Amino acid sequence: MPEYKRMYNKDKVITGLIIFLAVMTFPFWYNHGKAAPAPKIELTKEAKAAKQCVRDKDYMKTEHMQLLDEWRDVVVREGKRMYVNTEGKEFNMSLSNSCLECHSNKAEFCDRCHDYASADPYCWDCHIDNPKEKK
Repeated sequence: MPEYKRMYNKDKVITGLIIFLAVMTFPFWYNHGKAAPAPKIELTKEAKAAKQCVRDKDYMKTEHMQLLDEWRDVVVREGKRMYVNTEGKEFNMSLSNSCLECHSNKAEFCDRCHDYASADPYCWDCHIDNPKEKK
C-alpha cells in the first residue's frame, strides 16, 4: 500500500487526540490551585487537659479509621476491650468511651474534616452522638 494512503487521516487523528486530551484534562488544569483550605480543628478543653491521645497527632489524622476498624474487629471477634498504645498506656477500645471523651463535639471535630474529605463514615450508624455506652 502506498505511503500516502496509510497516513490519509493523520491530521484529523492528531486534532481529535488534542481535543480529547484537552476535554479530559480540563477539570484538572481549570481548578489547579483552587482547592478549599483544610479545616482548622480546635481541641476541646477536655482534649487539652488529657494532653495525650491514643496515638500521636499525625497518626490519628491519617490512620484513625484503620485504628477504629481494628478496634471494632478485636472487640467484636475477640472480646478484648483494652488497647495499649506505643507508650504503654491503656485505653478502652470504644468510640463513645474513649474518643468522644475528648472530641465530644461531633459537628466541630468529626464532621468538619469528613465533609471536607467527602467521607461518609458508618460509625454513626450504630454510635449516636456521644452517649455513654453501658459496660
